Amino acid sequence: MTRPAIFADIAPPSTEKRPVSDTHHGITRVDEYAWLRADNWQEVFRDPSLLDPDIRSHLEAENSYQAELMADTAELRKKLFEEMKGRIKEDDSSVPMKDGPFAYGSSFKKGGEQPRYFRVSSEGGPEEIILDGDKEADGHAYFRLGGLDHSSDHQRLIWGFDDKGSEFYTLRVRDLASGAELADIVGDTGGSGVWDAANAGFFYTRLDPNHRPSKVLYHALGTEPGSDQLIYEETDPGFFMNVGGTRNNDWIMISISDHETSEYRLFPAADPLAAPKLVAAREIGLQYDLEEGGDIFFVLTNADGAKDFKIMTAPVSDPVRTNWKELVAHEPGRLILSVIGFKDFMIRLERKEGLPRIVVHERATGAEHHISFPEEAFSLGLSGSYEYDTDMMRFSYSSMTTPTQLFDYNMRTRERVLLKTQEVPSGHNADEYVTRRLMAPAADGELVPISLIHHRDTPLDGTAPCLLYGYGSYGMTIPASFNTNCLSLVDRGFVYAIAHIRGGKDKGYAWYDDGKRATKTNTFADFIATAHHLVAERYTSHDRIVAQGGSAGGMLMGAVANMAPEAFAGIIAEVPFVDVLTTMLDDTLPLTPPEWPEWGNPIASEDDYRTIAAYSPYDNVAALDYPPILAVAGLTDPRVTYWEPAKWAARLRERKSGSSPVLFKINMDSGHAGASGRFSRLEEVAFNYAFALKVVGRA
Repeated sequence: MTRPAIFADIAPPSTEKRPVSDTHHGITRVDEYAWLRADNWQEVFRDPSLLDPDIRSHLEAENSYQAELMADTAELRKKLFEEMKGRIKEDDSSVPMKDGPFAYGSSFKKGGEQPRYFRVSSEGGPEEIILDGDKEADGHAYFRLGGLDHSSDHQRLIWGFDDKGSEFYTLRVRDLASGAELADIVGDTGGSGVWDAANAGFFYTRLDPNHRPSKVLYHALGTEPGSDQLIYEETDPGFFMNVGGTRNNDWIMISISDHETSEYRLFPAADPLAAPKLVAAREIGLQYDLEEGGDIFFVLTNADGAKDFKIMTAPVSDPVRTNWKELVAHEPGRLILSVIGFKDFMIRLERKEGLPRIVVHERATGAEHHISFPEEAFSLGLSGSYEYDTDMMRFSYSSMTTPTQLFDYNMRTRERVLLKTQEVPSGHNADEYVTRRLMAPAADGELVPISLIHHRDTPLDGTAPCLLYGYGSYGMTIPASFNTNCLSLVDRGFVYAIAHIRGGKDKGYAWYDDGKRATKTNTFADFIATAHHLVAERYTSHDRIVAQGGSAGGMLMGAVANMAPEAFAGIIAEVPFVDVLTTMLDDTLPLTPPEWPEWGNPIASEDDYRTIAAYSPYDNVAALDYPPILAVAGLTDPRVTYWEPAKWAARLRERKSGSSPVLFKINMDSGHAGASGRFSRLEEVAFNYAFALKVVGRA
């Protein structure tokens, strides 16, 4: 296609070349822009002021360039922001969930950026604010709350915060009666803590300098963090680790996993210094999760070839694998996603024929029923319960046209009570919109699901612009849920579509397997196939499709830009993982060893090296007529480091043909998740949407 001149003819920043080379498996690469990676990146994550002045100067020049190119959208961005803000109930509040004498919930105050957490007496009465996020965030350019855990006696609260965007969280302990902070301050954690049975101390994960959760420690209240007791240390940098508890406060569980293997160690919550007991030793490809069940554990596992998972039980007295017994058999094509145990019931969330469903299992009789819903495509979420001995559980429901509904469900009587429907203060009439579920034929004959929404008045003759969103990695399923933000595009005539491509688990575990490592290119081919199908079905045209993805979805954006630049009018890549080969060759980076099962290990395997090199976006930039590209990043991002999109933008400008610009926007005060406040995040969405509207001529 001949691309129209949309942006002002302004010279982009000139990026100095400082070539460095590396050789692996006899293959040598040259990277002209490697200098953009700060040598002291660990220190920069903790203190951004330590960034090398040359790098900072370059990043600031990038921000000046994109700001100048997007200056003519300032009023549009303001309007988009006000629209999206108008769809948010500013003083929204959750429905509190009962836990013994109290019910706990969260709320926002009008104009507030951060949530407030509150509790009320289970008998009714006024709200008691136990943590005010806006108050805690005051004076910080960036602030994000981590996990919260109230003690079982309801006297204290563990809470975490990150004020850099680097995801090194600090834990504090608050006395709930007085609101005073205890002297206990624990830094460099994963963001949450879990109480022991006596509420005398808590367990947490400590991050090492490379941002890996390498240790589980126990902190006794009133002691110095430097004397915290080591409970377990994970020496393999290829594994993630987390520590959690059960609702009965009887077990502490240490979960250890990568993307294909898992392992649990557990010990009584009443004996905080007990040696953790191994349940089933890690075995490559064996995955399992434990869920409490009183005298048993429920075990969700893929053992014995159960690719889409089955449910076993294990006695708490000796839960080793030889004692596992089958409860719910494996059924190919029915992917069991999660399990919640109660005294008399077990709930499972599963996905069958591309749609989620909730199944209630009565423990005494084995009888099962599932909760049904009428729409063609929808999203479900399990909130569960704070309590274990109860007949009530909570879940949420939404679709692309239906605002989120929150229900309490009586597992015994099957009574469903609507607690709350998401309010859209500026108004929302579901009848004005149409949602569809399409199947796009992939090159190899597979059918790729597409969920989409458009206004009922939008002409479906190929003239409508389209924002096509994709992810396709780590087995993540992108739900067909209600999204108030995208209505700002849909109301302007856009078709908003989600491509449920391989690499996710949208059609079962095999859908994930067929989009990772050696078969990763299926992910990219599927996304391109969905674009072609939307054009063939007259929903849009290639010169009107804006592709969007973030993180691993940003890698998808870089790959499809190289493979089929003519298929898109624009590309939005948020925190994009585009320098895949370089990152997977650097085992000092936070996520590299744990990511090898997903992408392959190019250090150890020449085949993996060549596979990644063949699609890595940065390594495959060529003299192509790319569409306008917007890359967005955060300086302190420990997941996708800022230098990946910085280098990508520089190489794109160096090698591409055509006149379309490459914009690189970097938030100098945030990390992987973008701006921390809810309205600050809306400003970022408004910027992305303004770019999309601009490139299709609707700005």
